[in-house]
Amino acid sequence: MRIWFHKHTVEGRLPLLDDWYRKHLAEVASPGTTIDIKTLPEDTYGDATPFDLVKFGALQIHFNAYFAQSAVVAEREGYDAWVIAAGQDPGLHDARAMTSIPTLGYGETAFFYSALMGYRFGVLGFMPALREIISENIERYGIGNRLSSYEMAADGHEAVRLAVNGDFDLFLDAYGAAAQRAAEAGAQLLIPAEGIPTEIFWHLGVKELHGLPLIDPAGLLVRMTELTVDAQRLGITSRSGAGYWFRRPDDRLTEHIENVFLGSTIGKVA
Repeated sequence: MRIWFHKHTVEGRLPLLDDWYRKHLAEVASPGTTIDIKTLPEDTYGDATPFDLVKFGALQIHFNAYFAQSAVVAEREGYDAWVIAAGQDPGLHDARAMTSIPTLGYGETAFFYSALMGYRFGVLGFMPALREIISENIERYGIGNRLSSYEMAADGHEAVRLAVNGDFDLFLDAYGAAAQRAAEAGAQLLIPAEGIPTEIFWHLGVKELHGLPLIDPAGLLVRMTELTVDAQRLGITSRSGAGYWFRRPDDRLTEHIENVFLGSTIGKVA
């Protein structure tokens, strides 16, 4: 099985984080599963992180298009599934409409799993700008009643910056306090809102905070993707082609529209 795992960062800006991702995914993947980590084009941003770019819906529209097109490329290159490993699930809706392979998202998978198990979940974030879109997604997914609270880690940006450079004290203090607030609000399980803290927690071996289980959304995403692919192979489930968003156009019509609007762009998404 081949999984296209798309991150919302540029490879090489945070080498320690890149290494954590590779080790993490290798550890959670089943034997026989190959996970190819894809990232953003090198010139997307000049800093260590894309934090300044994810504050604006106007820019996310562009990211949505890029990620959705990458799912199209993944299918054409023979991948069995495509996943977006960012908490706000950018491009997921369009990728699902544009492809026939399983397409899963970091946030959607973690939130639905928690609801499936009957838990009230608390979301822990460090980027205030993403709280709005992630909270909107939870409502749009129809499980807003399972969200107990969305807690922000104090000094979260600095805590994450220090942690990806090997200093974890502020990170653990900030997230520990946020977890306590989530527990007091009635959470039964905790979900990191963004991908980078998930990798920090995995590296540190942190599986719970303030007595509450802490989901590993990246690991869950991989295993749920494997389950989805296997279920389709066995005929247990299949992709629907009914309705506006899932009806597939003729390949020739798709190629024509791509040529008109994208030119050669479609082949350069990776």
